[in-house]
Amino acid sequence: MRIAHVTATFPPYHGGTGTVCYYSALSLARLGHKVTVLTARYPPGDWPYPQEIAVRRLPAAFRVGNAPFLPGLLGLKGFDVIHLHHPFIFGAEMTWAVSRARGIPYVLTHHNDLIGNGLRRYLFDAYSMLSSPLVFGGARKFAVVSLAHASSCRLAPLLHNRWGDVVEIPNGVDTHLFRPGLDGTLIRRRHCISATAKVLLFVGALDRAHHFKGVGRLLHAFCRIADKETALVIVGNGDLKQGYANLARSLGILDRTHFAGGVSQGQLPSYYAAADVVVLPSLPPESFGVVLIEAMACAKPVIASNLPGVRSVVSDGEDGLLAGPGDVDDLVSKIEALLSDPRRSRQMGERGRAKVEARYTWDKIIPTLASVYEEVLQNG
Repeated sequence: MRIAHVTATFPPYHGGTGTVCYYSALSLARLGHKVTVLTARYPPGDWPYPQEIAVRRLPAAFRVGNAPFLPGLLGLKGFDVIHLHHPFIFGAEMTWAVSRARGIPYVLTHHNDLIGNGLRRYLFDAYSMLSSPLVFGGARKFAVVSLAHASSCRLAPLLHNRWGDVVEIPNGVDTHLFRPGLDGTLIRRRHCISATAKVLLFVGALDRAHHFKGVGRLLHAFCRIADKETALVIVGNGDLKQGYANLARSLGILDRTHFAGGVSQGQLPSYYAAADVVVLPSLPPESFGVVLIEAMACAKPVIASNLPGVRSVVSDGEDGLLAGPGDVDDLVSKIEALLSDPRRSRQMGERGRAKVEARYTWDKIIPTLASVYEEVLQNG
């Protein structure tokens, strides 16, 4: 098959949607399919990609946050099927238009809802009301990262109207890259963290598009941790980073809070290796949490918010703990519980690794995705 993946973000930008698109495209190519990724030239510059896939980084006429307007998408042709990674403001409508004009069917993965803060919230709501019925109506099949999130997200009514076309295809992780037993000593040295200190780790984009990741709540929780030798490492970049650093300063924890900036996929496993606990205190629209399965693949216990999609990944008390969304008191309690019980943390990490090997390896996920494309093409 000739497959086009259309996504607003893609490596080297670090984010869940782009990472999933990257590994999906690469895995499909290794099955023998011809795969092309169409995305924005952002961040700018030339970047190396595996030779198995073609990546067209298109110039943006303009961009609104992580939504680039890519006129080049209108030239999309010569493919058997298009895979749209949603949401993609501007790109979703262009995919619909190309599909209609050229008769190329598309499959849509709904990664999460658009939920902004301030004025953006109302703009996103208006956009979703106008765009989503059109874009969802044109899709042949829907891939969702979890049925629980699909049933509870803002666009659930559109999915329920065609529930027979909904297929659960979870996000995956490279279990060869993310694995137990790696050495995190170098990372601790880089950030001047002692070998005996406990380390909390957060991984995620620090931009407005990911304001829901809960870094502010994590900082408020961290300042209340009893063991003042504990360190917090925050991996990620974005326009909110300085604000988080200012908050850490005002809370008196900047000396123990280490902003690592952007980290390449190749370096990221070493950060997990350096951590004792990985924390993702998101609010909606968190639908899954790729960092959770990355941490679990490295045999690290996780603490995440008790949200429908997240519950499909983390089994509370088994391979991690779930805290009440937005509940800083509960978050503090869960962090303290794992930091004070290394044996329990180690067991959770081991169970997490076993779960990832059973459910979240790409060689288990991609055949299902390929079969969705084949069904679409067989049904015309």
